[in-house]
Amino acid sequence: MAALPTCDLVTVPARQGLEAVDILRRGDAETVGPVFHDGGGDTLGFLVPPGTADGWDVPGSACTQTERAPEPPSAGTDWLLPPEPGADPDDATLVTDPAVLRAALDEAARLIEAADNCR
Repeated sequence: MAALPTCDLVTVPARQGLEAVDILRRGDAETVGPVFHDGGGDTLGFLVPPGTADGWDVPGSACTQTERAPEPPSAGTDWLLPPEPGADPDDATLVTDPAVLRAALDEAARLIEAADNCR
């Protein structure tokens, strides 16, 4: 298989990530690229366009460069939302738009804070 283009990876705590996935899917299912989770279920990872890591500054998350691959990026992970089978690796829908992800993560953080304050 030919090498696929690089991308960046935003990792967040699972609770915030799952909320963000719900927010993104409510808006437009096409705005959500592949998402994976770690084996322990502690974090979710969103594939975003290369270069996103250079300016990523969302508290509680990290953004690093990684290789886009047809399998989860590392051992001990699995897809929550896998890439579309046979998708063109240069297709922009294979990644989540970082601005849209940032807004979803911000909204998710606010929802979690509000829920925690109601306890």
